[in-house]
Amino acid sequence: MFTQFPGRRLFQDKRKTAQKEQNKAMDPLFCFFATLLFVGIQGCPEVCRCKALKKYGRHIADCSYKDLEAVPLGLPSNATTLTLSVNRIPSLGEDAFADVPNLQALWLSYNEIAVISRGTFAFLIHLRAIDLRHNQIVDFPWGDLSNLTALQQLKLSSNRLEKVPWNAFQNLKDLRSLWLDNNHLVVLFEGTFDSMPWLSQLQIHHNPLNCSCKSWWLKKWLENTSVSISEKESITCGTPEHLKGFILGRSLKLDCMMPSVQLIYHSSLGNSVLHDGLTLFLHCSAVGKPPPEIRWTIQTSSQTLAINGPNVEADGRGVKKSGRFLVFKNGSMVIANFNKADEGLYTCQALNDVGSREVSVNVALASSESPDDRLQNDIQASKPKANSCDKEHPRPEGKVVFIYLNPRAPKASSNRGTLWDPWLWVSSFLVSLLYFL
Repeated sequence: MFTQFPGRRLFQDKRKTAQKEQNKAMDPLFCFFATLLFVGIQGCPEVCRCKALKKYGRHIADCSYKDLEAVPLGLPSNATTLTLSVNRIPSLGEDAFADVPNLQALWLSYNEIAVISRGTFAFLIHLRAIDLRHNQIVDFPWGDLSNLTALQQLKLSSNRLEKVPWNAFQNLKDLRSLWLDNNHLVVLFEGTFDSMPWLSQLQIHHNPLNCSCKSWWLKKWLENTSVSISEKESITCGTPEHLKGFILGRSLKLDCMMPSVQLIYHSSLGNSVLHDGLTLFLHCSAVGKPPPEIRWTIQTSSQTLAINGPNVEADGRGVKKSGRFLVFKNGSMVIANFNKADEGLYTCQALNDVGSREVSVNVALASSESPDDRLQNDIQASKPKANSCDKEHPRPEGKVVFIYLNPRAPKASSNRGTLWDPWLWVSSFLVSLLYFL
């Protein structure tokens, strides 16, 4: 039997105790190297400071105040906030943020950014905030915003933006704060802010706005919106010259008027029975300030046709484009050899910078052998029944047509929505029916 000496047992106990103490001492060192290893795997450029705020689930890469001329490579892929403010970055390429697809906040203010490639932000679908203030951006990649449905804050102040597309923000349903102040914006299109139900703060001051009728809608919107508008007294006119410096507010009077439109016909001709080969003439009359543009829309059983402006020269001889539907500068439409295929809804629309109004009329034809039942049931198409005198004048052989017109109430559209104009509904209509002998 092996006998263990007391001295040997004491030595072993001391060794175990020393090992435990060494392990305790190595624990912090192990954590330190493990942290370094983790950061090394995720990546952090030497010029940046990377840290994790575990309590808030945020990973921050701070590369500000470094005189950088490009977005550094090797950014941690789990970064949720990237700060690149106060540098000298002149442009952003499409792959500038390829290393950080999980970004929620991107700070790029006070750089020299003049060019941003299309697609630069498109894949950053988690972004909630973008700050690009105090740069030199002229053309922003507005299309990229369509993917950023989580965006809540967009700061583009103090750049050189000259225009904002009317649909730039149509997918930003959660946007709360929008800064467009101190740019070169001349016109903002009607409806620009309508797609953002949660918008609570807007800055558009210090832009050289054109206070013609193009800004009439904006004036009305600013007067009635519940959105908080910063520095309203600095939302001023840049043009025209006689309004330069005026505040775009209630006190500013703009000489603008919504279009009024009417489509008139001779009721005595409205239900005439004519030989085939007639020419249909419709006249659309419109007034407004500025003078409205007239457009026609034709809906038949086989097609929908839009005619945006005149297609015949003033003298009636020079036809700009082919087609049976001829539209003149005064708003008149002429359709030669009107036939069954041309039955349908004819709509005249008058539009200017203030808004638009439209009025429609149904035109239908029926052969004498089988008149359309709609003629009998439509008040507008009602025709006195034939009296005894009609028997003395039999109808000529061949195709005979009936014309009936069913006017519809004019409809108006503006930044306030769709309006109906009942006073225009009772206006007279003019249709001249000419047939060739």
